[in-house]
Amino acid sequence: AMDGAPPPPSPTGLSVYVAISQLLGLTLLATTGAWLGRYRGGVAWHSPLQFNAHPLCMVLGMVFLQGDALLVYRVFRHEAKRSTKALHALLHGLALVIALVGIIAVFESHRTKGIPDMYSLHSWCGMATFVLYLLQWFLGCGFFMFPGASFLLRGWYKPQHIFFGITLFILSITSCLLGITEMLLFKISDSYSHFVPEGILANTLGVLLVTFGLVVGYVLTREEWKRPPLAEELALSMDFKTLTEGESPSGGSQ
Repeated sequence: AMDGAPPPPSPTGLSVYVAISQLLGLTLLATTGAWLGRYRGGVAWHSPLQFNAHPLCMVLGMVFLQGDALLVYRVFRHEAKRSTKALHALLHGLALVIALVGIIAVFESHRTKGIPDMYSLHSWCGMATFVLYLLQWFLGCGFFMFPGASFLLRGWYKPQHIFFGITLFILSITSCLLGITEMLLFKISDSYSHFVPEGILANTLGVLLVTFGLVVGYVLTREEWKRPPLAEELALSMDFKTLTEGESPSGGSQ
């Protein structure tokens, strides 16, 4: 394409699905806030309500922001690759910080109330997901944000990074579903089976979490919606290969 030419339009349907994902994400946050505000007393730090920061932070960080970070390469299709990478890493980093606040909230709340930590399936899955997510973020920054890794090493790690990125997103939603169920059984175990409003609202939140995950997953797995490499990116990639592997772009065995 000639310089100054407008970028090609996004593939048919991509914008619609991305818009649906954002609407679902905002609805997730609103539903979580409504549940905590209407039935659990709201959110406050260093108070009996400190625990409620945990589900809010996890839905915001480990689901909504993580999902948006995964969509970056589908949405910003014609921007510079380095800028897109930086936004991808920034959103994941922000998700980690918010999730850490949520983890601190639950540990401090348990300590104040004398509740034991890390005994439930939800806590095991949630902590494992967070630790692996943190490791994934560090490895991703090391391989793709800094120039130290070789071309071959980056090529080997990229499929692993993509696979574990989607896997951790699934695990995050699964951990949230376990947490919702655990919280309902602790708080309204006597009335949950009677279809009380709190139970219905929390179940709706669970359905929204699954739906958000499905929409994001659909966008990520549509082959024709992948971000096409720009011409300058292909040239830079070949130059990087030449510098790191010590061979000409056309050299090497076939």
